[in-house]
Amino acid sequence: MKFLLEKGDNVEIILVSNNTKELSKGSMIYNYLKEKELFKGKLNEIYADLSPNGENIILLGLGDESKLTLDSLRNAFYKVGKEIMKYKVESAGVTIPKFGDLCYKSTMTAITEGLLQSEYSYDKYLSEGKIKPCVKEIYFDVLEDKKEKVLEGIKEAEILVEGIFLTRDLVNERPMHMYPEILANAAKDNLEELGIKVDIYDKAGIEKLGMKAFLAVSEGSSKEPRFFVMTYTGDPDSDEKIALVGKGLTYDSGGYAIKPGASMDTMFTDMAGSATVIGALKAIAKGKLKKNVVGVVAACENLISGAAYKNGDILKSLSGKTIEVLNTDAEGRITLADALWYTAKEIKADKIIDLATLTGACVVALGGLTSGAITNDDKLMSEVREAAELSGEYVWQLPSYPEYRELIKGDFGDLKNTGGRGAGTITAGLFLEEFVDEVPWVHLDIAGTAYDTKARGYLPKGATGIHVKTLYYLVKNM
Repeated sequence: MKFLLEKGDNVEIILVSNNTKELSKGSMIYNYLKEKELFKGKLNEIYADLSPNGENIILLGLGDESKLTLDSLRNAFYKVGKEIMKYKVESAGVTIPKFGDLCYKSTMTAITEGLLQSEYSYDKYLSEGKIKPCVKEIYFDVLEDKKEKVLEGIKEAEILVEGIFLTRDLVNERPMHMYPEILANAAKDNLEELGIKVDIYDKAGIEKLGMKAFLAVSEGSSKEPRFFVMTYTGDPDSDEKIALVGKGLTYDSGGYAIKPGASMDTMFTDMAGSATVIGALKAIAKGKLKKNVVGVVAACENLISGAAYKNGDILKSLSGKTIEVLNTDAEGRITLADALWYTAKEIKADKIIDLATLTGACVVALGGLTSGAITNDDKLMSEVREAAELSGEYVWQLPSYPEYRELIKGDFGDLKNTGGRGAGTITAGLFLEEFVDEVPWVHLDIAGTAYDTKARGYLPKGATGIHVKTLYYLVKNM
C-alpha cells in the first residue's frame, strides 16, 4: 500500500460525522440512507456504493467529531481498509480535515496505521491465504501547509507497523519452528541489517556468565537455551542506556507443575515479551531515534524430563540471591531474574522496562484489554503511561505496598518464586524488582494483551503486537 499526497482516485472515501448535513459528492444516496436510517454517520459505520452504476464512494462514519481520538481513527480506517479489500479496490482517495485539537501529524500517523493494519494476516500454514492485499495506492488530500509533517507521520506509521507485524509473526509461529536458537537468529536476521549489534550466548556461554537460575528452567528441554543482547547506539555522544528486557519462554508446559491440556495450546506465545522487544528495536532503528537502547532476552523452553528442575528446588541466581521453587510454572520470573540482574550490573542500564506474559492473575484482574504495571519509579511510570496513551494501548499501575513483599520472602532461601494465589501479578512484579538493583524500572505484564482468541478492532485474532508502539514512543519522547 503506497500513500500519495494528492487528490484521487475514482473511488472516494467520504468522512461523515453524525451531524453532517450535505456532501459534495454522493449527496443523493447519503440523503436517502439518512432518511431511511440506514446510515447515520456513527463511528465505524460504513456504506459502500461501488456498483458499475454507483457513485464509487465509501461513506465512513466518524460519529461525534468532538469525541474523536487517535485510536478511534485507527479503528475507523482499519475498517475502511478491510472494506476496500473486500471490493478489490486498487486505489482510493480521501480528504483529511483538521479534527478539533488533535495534532494533524499524529492524526495522519493514526489513519495510515489503521489502513496498514488491515493488511495483516498470519496464514503461513493455510493452503490458501485469508487476506489478499489488493490496494496499491491511497491518495490523501491534506492541508497544504502540513504536507511535510504528514509525510513524517506516514513514514512513522509504516515503521511502527513493520515492527508490529514482525512481533506478531514471531509470536504466532508454532513451537516446532520457534525455539531459543530460532528466536535468537530471528533477532540477528532482522536487526543487524539496521545497525543493531546482536550478541548471542549458547548454553556454554550462559554457564560462563553464571546464570544458574535461568539454566535451571531450561534443563528439561532438548532445545538449548539462548541469551542474547541487542545493542542500538542511536546517540554515540551519550552514555545513557535504556534497556528493554523481554521474557523469552518459547514454550511453557509448566514443567513438573504441569498445566492442564486446555491451558497449554497457546503456550508458544510465552515469548511475546521478547518478540515485542525485537519488534520495538526494529522500529526504533528504522526511525533513527537518537537514543541508546539495549534489548535483553533469556530464551528457553520449560518442559519435563529427568533433568528438569522440580518443585522444592532452591536455585542460586546471578545476583547471589537464592530462590525457593514452589511452583515450576512460575518460571518466567526465574529467567528474568538473571536477565534483569545482568542488565542492571553488566550493561549498567539507566532505565529498565521489562515485558512478560507473566501471570494468569493479570488476565483475571484486567482481562485482555489492559496490561498490568509494577514500578519502583513514578517518573518512569508516568512516561510509560503517556507513551501507552499516545499508542492507544492500555496500561494500569498496580499497588506495591511493603506488605506484599512479605509474601515472597523465603523460608529456606532468600525468595519464593510465588507468593500464592492472592495478588499474583503484584507479587510476581515485586519478585522481579529484587533483581533490578534499584535502577528505575517498570514491569509490564502482558499475559492478557499479547495474544487474543478473537479479533478486537485493528488487533487480529492471535498475536497483537501490543506495546511495540508504547516502547517506540517511550524511547522517542523520553
